[in-house]
Amino acid sequence: MSDYIADLRKIVGHIPLILSTAGAIVLDESDRILLQHRSDNDMWGLPGGTVEIGETVEETAKREVKEETGIIIEDLKLFNIYSGSNQHYIYPNGDEVYFICIAYYTRNFTGKLLTHEIETKDIKFFDVNNLPKNISPSNISIIEDLKFKLDNKLL
Repeated sequence: MSDYIADLRKIVGHIPLILSTAGAIVLDESDRILLQHRSDNDMWGLPGGTVEIGETVEETAKREVKEETGIIIEDLKLFNIYSGSNQHYIYPNGDEVYFICIAYYTRNFTGKLLTHEIETKDIKFFDVNNLPKNISPSNISIIEDLKFKLDNKLL
């Protein structure tokens, strides 16, 4: 989380906050999805994170993907916006949030996958019908929507 969120947490403690986040569904040439195995909660999820002050959500998605995976993404297309109770999350330290998640997708990326030593245990492309069991709960609806769109050739 940004210094802004850390500073805010010093004032408000662990109470629920609404956080604007952005991330990206990165698909390879076989329509496999890129997932990050996170160090903080031992779950797999889409690369993404909190929007910094003054940053656009597209800039956030690009920055977070590069920080967490090492690759550079381009040609982002809006996938969907997610909010509500299925975007509720409690971090391992007790911080409680409700995400407003702006999800993009792209097939346009360059670079080599690199794990971010602090945030990432592993990064892999997965067939959407053969995903790891421990998917981050806030990503489940996004991945279900992706499966539907891929199955119906809507992407």
